[in-house]
Amino acid sequence: MTNKSVVIEIYGASVQCASCVNAPSSKDTYEWLQAAIDRKYPNTPYTITYIDIERPIENERHANWAQRVLNDEFFYPLILINDEVIGEGYIQLKPVYQALERHGFQALT
Repeated sequence: MTNKSVVIEIYGASVQCASCVNAPSSKDTYEWLQAAIDRKYPNTPYTITYIDIERPIENERHANWAQRVLNDEFFYPLILINDEVIGEGYIQLKPVYQALERHGFQALT
């Protein structure tokens, strides 16, 4: 059974992470990840949000995570699924899919 409260958050910036040369931008990663999830798990509800760490953030929790990225605690883009860090910097699909499947997502076969 799918957990309908799966929340994916992507923290990033318009400027590419210095350690992530040749990786897609944070916004591109957000769009690519959303498309990949929709393809593999069609009709599975989830929420995905992009948070720009360089802009003012009103949500206190988002602001705290963004500050941690700005303080170099994490590379960006930083991917969280239900508050669990799934990836940072150069993002790969396998850990994202594994985390989603732990939350009940079932792949289209």
